Amino acid sequence: MPEETWSPPAALIAVDLVILTLRASQLHVLLVQRGVEPYSGHQALPGGFLKDVEEDVLTAAHRELQEEADLDGARLHLEQLGAYGTPGRDPRGRVVSIAYLAIAPSLPEPVAGTDASSAWWQPVDEVLSGKLQLAFDHQEIVEDGVERARAKLEHTALAIAFCGDTFTISELQQVYEAVWGIRLDPRNFYRKVQGVSGFIEPVGPDRKATRGRPARLFRAGDRTALHPPIARPDPMMSNEGNN
Repeated sequence: MPEETWSPPAALIAVDLVILTLRASQLHVLLVQRGVEPYSGHQALPGGFLKDVEEDVLTAAHRELQEEADLDGARLHLEQLGAYGTPGRDPRGRVVSIAYLAIAPSLPEPVAGTDASSAWWQPVDEVLSGKLQLAFDHQEIVEDGVERARAKLEHTALAIAFCGDTFTISELQQVYEAVWGIRLDPRNFYRKVQGVSGFIEPVGPDRKATRGRPARLFRAGDRTALHPPIARPDPMMSNEGNN
């Protein structure tokens, strides 16, 4: 009997974008309202299929950033988050999505893309709590993106991606509090940040404050990995969560 010829299963490749920013000292994620089936009218992450077989996945992510959010991927932190390919995750067939995490400070109001009827920033807490029901498996992807950001704040200089070119220690602390979802003691945080050589460096002149002394300005240092790390406190075990 002739040997059976094996052929790979047909699958579509898509990219999805977890775009995080801070708005009013609260962590937000960009969501769109789908204007087409499946899940028309539901909220979802921005993204879409590769344009053709020649398009690179990272190129597709940059294109979707531009089309869905009018953002230049070269000007913000962008990293691959993971691959999502559980059978049945998309009713249109076997779809494997490569998810990317994008982070930038003070992002503008979004513009809806080609497959979306509207787009807006939503507080991450509303997604993580399940208050918002997202299309496909996008809640899982948001959860993974937020946890990636939370973990990387401990060991890398990722927090600075949420800040402007210059920032105060207080503004940096607000990033950690917003991403981790806990309150931190200012004196303890200042001591930890200053204890990491090369994490941040001072830059003048100081920013004028409405009250008290001018706030000292800093910018990113040359270190990308933090030694020692800025450990995330357990809100159930640490007094920092209550200060």
